[in-house]
Amino acid sequence: MTVKKDGDKWKVDVWPWGRNGKRIRKWFTTQTEAQRFQRYILNKAHTDKDWTPAPADRRTLRDLVKLWYTAHGQHLKDGERRKKKLYLACEAMGEPVAKDLKPQTYTNYRSARRGAGTTAKTCNNELGYINAVYNELHRTQVIDYENPLKPVRPFRIVQTELSYLDPEQITELLQTIRTTTRNPHVLLITKISLATGARWGEGEQLRPQHVKPGLITFVDTKNSKNRSIPINESLYSEITAHFKEYKGFEEAHSAFLYALSKTSIKLPKGQAAHVLRHTFASYFMINGGNILTLQRILGHSSITMTMRYAHLAPDHLEAALRLNPLQGVDSM
Repeated sequence: MTVKKDGDKWKVDVWPWGRNGKRIRKWFTTQTEAQRFQRYILNKAHTDKDWTPAPADRRTLRDLVKLWYTAHGQHLKDGERRKKKLYLACEAMGEPVAKDLKPQTYTNYRSARRGAGTTAKTCNNELGYINAVYNELHRTQVIDYENPLKPVRPFRIVQTELSYLDPEQITELLQTIRTTTRNPHVLLITKISLATGARWGEGEQLRPQHVKPGLITFVDTKNSKNRSIPINESLYSEITAHFKEYKGFEEAHSAFLYALSKTSIKLPKGQAAHVLRHTFASYFMINGGNILTLQRILGHSSITMTMRYAHLAPDHLEAALRLNPLQGVDSM
């Protein structure tokens, strides 16, 4: 580190961060100016972080997943499952350095997944999981760079038809359950789902303490929020009688699928027991129910999900008849 006379100028030649750091050279008219600049540079090198380049962040995406899981993911209901899926994605992409992950690297991986038969919805879920890792760690300042996959768009998914059962199909399903399965729980869980719009898993998790006169409370829900739904006296009596014999419900989903396969009912792929929830919601709207009330009953965090049933409301259907462009136009 020197200040030397160089012709008619004074030269500052310093290595503020050592021989492996940046070298700074500058010329001044007077020695005093040169010495003042040298002191300024040396002071900045020791006090200003901007003058001390941080080492490159070479942590892998797997490293970030571990950090995310420890700080946040382990507290999520599906955190362990997400972590396992993220580890598989890291491995499939070649354990990339998180900061250097390119959108094309990810989209190539995603394309391979789609080619192997993975659904668009599953791919979108995985993208959401990776985005959550980057976004959460950036928000909490664990990383100082933004999500490199921000430009990647999820697949656009065409909304599938939400089927619901007509009264004849409901009768056929209940009768088939009675005659084709020995599982003592499946019939009552089916009735509970039809009467309350509960998911199948929510019904299976019911225990005696969750049922009061005229009311069921679901506690093991998708969004982890308790949800209470009224029930009639007849269903309450069936449930209490059942719980006098059994401590609670046990696994009955496979029995339901077997009984369903013995009916004439044909459903879109992936609906199965969920058709009971769709049936409740559909009839709720057909019979004049309020869409916001339905949102609370179903436990949807967003009204967008509930709006899928809005087209079944009588006023919606009446409006289509009353407001269509041919109304009031003489027939040709």
